[in-house]
Amino acid sequence: MATAGVNIEVKPSDKSNFPFEINNLEDAKEAFNFYCAEEERIDAELKNFIQQHDHQETEVLSLQKMLPQLQLIHSDAEQLSSMISFTSALAENISSKVKQLDVTRSRVTECMQRVEDILDLKFCTDGVQTALQNEDYEQAAAHIHRFLSLDQTVLKRSAADSNEGSSLDEAFLKLHEAENQLKAIVMRKFDDAVRDEDVASVERFFKIFPLLNQHNEGLKKFSTYLCSQIAEKSQKNLKLAQSVSPSDKRWTVKYADTATLLFEGIARIVEIHQPLVETYYGPGRLFSVIEILQKECDRQVKRILEEFKAQREFHKKAAVIQQLNKNQYRTAERIDPRELDSLLAEITILSTRSQLYLRFIRRRIMGDIEISSPDEKVKNVEIQRLNRLLKECELSRLMHDLLGTYVTMEEYFMRESIRKAVSMDVIEENALTSSMLDDVFFIIKKCLKRAVSSSNADIVCAMLNHTNSLLQTDFYEILNEKVKLGFPSSMLDFTQAYSVFQSSLQIQSSDIDKSKIEFLVTLNNAEVACELVRTLRSNLEEEVQKMFPHASDQDGAKLESCLSEVTSVNSKLQYLINSRRSHLSATVIKPRIKPWVDAFQSASHIISEEEFSQYEANDGMRPFIQNFIISTDTFLKSLKASLTTSNFDALVSLLASELTSQFEKAVLSCQFNRLGGLQFDRELRLIIAYLTTVTTWTIRDKFARLSQIATILNLENVNEILDTWGSNSGSLTWRLTPTEVRQVLALRKDFRSE
Repeated sequence: MATAGVNIEVKPSDKSNFPFEINNLEDAKEAFNFYCAEEERIDAELKNFIQQHDHQETEVLSLQKMLPQLQLIHSDAEQLSSMISFTSALAENISSKVKQLDVTRSRVTECMQRVEDILDLKFCTDGVQTALQNEDYEQAAAHIHRFLSLDQTVLKRSAADSNEGSSLDEAFLKLHEAENQLKAIVMRKFDDAVRDEDVASVERFFKIFPLLNQHNEGLKKFSTYLCSQIAEKSQKNLKLAQSVSPSDKRWTVKYADTATLLFEGIARIVEIHQPLVETYYGPGRLFSVIEILQKECDRQVKRILEEFKAQREFHKKAAVIQQLNKNQYRTAERIDPRELDSLLAEITILSTRSQLYLRFIRRRIMGDIEISSPDEKVKNVEIQRLNRLLKECELSRLMHDLLGTYVTMEEYFMRESIRKAVSMDVIEENALTSSMLDDVFFIIKKCLKRAVSSSNADIVCAMLNHTNSLLQTDFYEILNEKVKLGFPSSMLDFTQAYSVFQSSLQIQSSDIDKSKIEFLVTLNNAEVACELVRTLRSNLEEEVQKMFPHASDQDGAKLESCLSEVTSVNSKLQYLINSRRSHLSATVIKPRIKPWVDAFQSASHIISEEEFSQYEANDGMRPFIQNFIISTDTFLKSLKASLTTSNFDALVSLLASELTSQFEKAVLSCQFNRLGGLQFDRELRLIIAYLTTVTTWTIRDKFARLSQIATILNLENVNEILDTWGSNSGSLTWRLTPTEVRQVLALRKDFRSE
């Protein structure tokens, strides 16, 4: 044991870098514990080392056992490597011999092909002369076609190797001479067949051109031949059209018929000869044929349209209309719309048939492009070429110019026809609307349907925009002009005005009566016009869907946008209707209500038992209430006979609103007792019941405040209000504020003390 004061320096193992200074027992224990831990650690390391040593010895013994097997494997591997090297060398040797065989085979095949070509060359040389002598041009062309498919350079090289060059050169010379001779013969024979109109010979020699590698020449000649047929037929049809007399039923559309025959003729030619072209010339050649045919179509259409414009005085009428459009108030030299009707119809037929023809051409060429152009880039180039053809052809340009003038003429026709319909406006007996309304919308519908039938989206949109503008300006102003001065106020009873309205065709009425009739009829016209506009849009949407089933996205969007604008005029018409209804209410209805309200206000509502029993015996009404219902009934019956259902119901609604407004003010200025409140409640119910029977609209809601006032005035005592107020109201929604409820309670004379 260490004594106190003795310094013992203990150096730890290498794992520790700090010495222990033992000065007391605690330091010694600490050092002891430390070295015990070190001892345990070292023991663990030794055990681990011993275990690893045992494992390593096991592994070494295992490797020693495997050593003979590894030597055997090494020997097998060397033997396998030797075998693979031998097999590889053998495979290389066989492969080289196979390649030599392939080269030999290809040379033998080439040699045999050259021999066959030389034999074919000699056969063609002999056969073409015989065929030409026998005028067997198809066989001669077949020999030439076989000759042209041979590789002359290879044959000459082969001949040079075999010292037969001179004979082959002679064969080549003879075949080239025969080729030129046959080409000249086919050209001449084809021209002779065309001149003699020998269709069979034309087709016969047309089939020979591709055998002579003259595809373009054959297509050009054949297309020119077809163009001559088109021109001849078109000129005959145009002459027949010129000879049609005005009495003939087809006189008004004779030029449209002529153009239709032209388009149908070209379509028939394409349908008949497309298989011929594709069979002998291959796919992708139809486009070239149609390009040539389209040029002839353009020439013939131009002649037809020139004759059409001259015969129909198209330019003269167009010039007059342009002048009239610049100065609409010009009266001289105005064109009767009836003169334009048949002209416009014929123009739309021309447009429809040309659009149908161009769609047919597009469909045929697109089918040919799909078959002949598998490459997308080539296909896109061909489609662009097709689009240019259809867009830039003379037919499209002529129709574009014609339809541009058509829009101007159609706009004039619509405007002038409507102006005439307005000037001839009459009110027939028992009619709620005037003749102008049906005439105007008949004209609009006719013009728009005609524009839709043109099959041109731009024309349809132009006419829809013009129609929308015309309805929002001219038509609206016509209606507004008739009602802007308002309903004339005079001492004439409304029933008398209605009687004048019913007999307006037989009796000469005063200006005031006419103004009243005109106001009511115009109000009806405006209300019915809103429904007609909605119907017009619905019908046009159906027509457009039928006529443009495959419209492009751009055309579809334009048409949809223009169609949606058609009903935009309804907002202006509805504003006009509402303002004139309000005016009619202020002019006719309000003056009738005020005297009755004054009578109610001046009457005493402090009723005795005897008075209450007397009123109950008189249908529960006081005389002035009864007179009000009778006079209102007479007035509304005459009003109902003069207005459309919608206008009448709206005016009854206005009457109810005006009645409740004035009635409420009158009630709040009166004094009631219990029986007076009960009588008021009974009379109010009778008024509501009556008004409910004369209209299809709901009007009870307008009397909600008055009904609640009557309920309060009908209470036996003040405390009863608590049974229906606040949390006790149940499903009842009070329209009166607490202040107003107290005000109404104060109207009961017998409640004042409470």
